Amino acid sequence: MKKKLVLVLLIVSLGINLFLLGDWLLFQPTAEEEIALSEMVQKTVESADYHEIASKEKVIAIDRFLEKSKGGTFPYNFTVNVYTDTQTHIFSCTDAACSTMESAGTMYSIYKDEDRRLPFD
Repeated sequence: MKKKLVLVLLIVSLGINLFLLGDWLLFQPTAEEEIALSEMVQKTVESADYHEIASKEKVIAIDRFLEKSKGGTFPYNFTVNVYTDTQTHIFSCTDAACSTMESAGTMYSIYKDEDRRLPFD
């Protein structure tokens, strides 16, 4: 009975540790990636596509996103999401040197049908 309990606890512990390690390896950016993502946000705000969106929709938030699990190399696994009151705009690099950012598409926005997440206006 004790051996079964220890075995079950060992398997559960191993599973949780593998999950946390995978999350850290696949979804947490390194220090260099953090810097690159921050620069990409700045380039997004300076882009013509962003200014066009900001003139038509109310920009609520800007978020950086890194997708390591699908493979790919810099800058193709980095994106910047611009959340507006109607939809989310996805920005990506125009070339391998990431000299400028452009709108790569849109998706559903959490702010369309929900209230803001911050408690103040």
